[in-house]
Amino acid sequence: MLNAAIIGLGNWGRTLVDAVQGKSGLIRFTRAATGNRARAAEYAALAGIALEDSYEAVLAAPGVDAVVLATPHIQHAGQIAQAAAAGKHVFVEKPFTMTRASAETAVAAAAKAGIALGLGHNRRFHPHVARLREMLRAGEVGTVLHCHAEMTSSSALFLPGGVWRTDPEQSPAGGMTGLGIHLVDLMIGLLGEIDAVACQSLNRAAPSGAQDTTSVALRLRSGATATLLAFSATAPVFRFTVYGSQAVVSIEGPTLDQMTIRPAAPGPGKPAPPPVVETLPGFDTVRAELEAFARAAGGGAPYPISAAQMAHGVAVLEAIIAAAGQDRFVTVT
Repeated sequence: MLNAAIIGLGNWGRTLVDAVQGKSGLIRFTRAATGNRARAAEYAALAGIALEDSYEAVLAAPGVDAVVLATPHIQHAGQIAQAAAAGKHVFVEKPFTMTRASAETAVAAAAKAGIALGLGHNRRFHPHVARLREMLRAGEVGTVLHCHAEMTSSSALFLPGGVWRTDPEQSPAGGMTGLGIHLVDLMIGLLGEIDAVACQSLNRAAPSGAQDTTSVALRLRSGATATLLAFSATAPVFRFTVYGSQAVVSIEGPTLDQMTIRPAAPGPGKPAPPPVVETLPGFDTVRAELEAFARAAGGGAPYPISAAQMAHGVAVLEAIIAAAGQDRFVTVT
């Protein structure tokens, strides 16, 4: 059993705890530190978690094997380095860091310390994503032509200025750090590295003035193309579609519970086979990612998102931020 500390007990920090506390035989949360201790005290007590006054106190506490960072992403690079120096395994929420250079430094610190490193892209862990990955590897999709991905929410319609999702420093390029980075990670995990990006990001409806309408064009190293939509002032949608020469495969729904496979026609003048729809409701991707991290920390299978992919995802995010509003492609470095 991996004894972990949760750093940050806001809404998502509590979601991470709730996914495994008392439910998992691989990981449990025993300690915590958060920005507002008084607001978290009752929740921590009910969850059986001891509250510490600071991140440093957590790192120094006995019996803590790992830290899970549900903290502002501008803090991640420094916090990963601190945990690595203390010999603690680290699971960090997305985005991993905000710059390629800091991501590479964090990865190097973890490697030097010999700790497991996990990154919170929970959608990677859904069985429908695994099924699509196997289809791609087996050639069942054919040559990949294009990938189109959408992740939207209505959050910007209700958020005030000054919170992280409306702060240009923490949420550059609109919904990329909150939404779009998940789509970038799926593209990397399923289709490989990304060479260049172009981005437009603007405010259309959010009262705070934050950018709420972000669209990205991407060129993949494989030669395929891609598009990405990250909108934060509309109805919630998740859709990830791969267009191949043999089939179009789409994963849809807020919890990725529907997968539709549309085969191409088998030959000239022949009708295409009917679409195949597969459903899998209720799969807990958050629990799956935390248990994968616990296995890696315990010497089992490596965490499915490699350190190189973590750093590349940040490099793509950095390029998208640089490309916003420039009307040109920016090379991912």
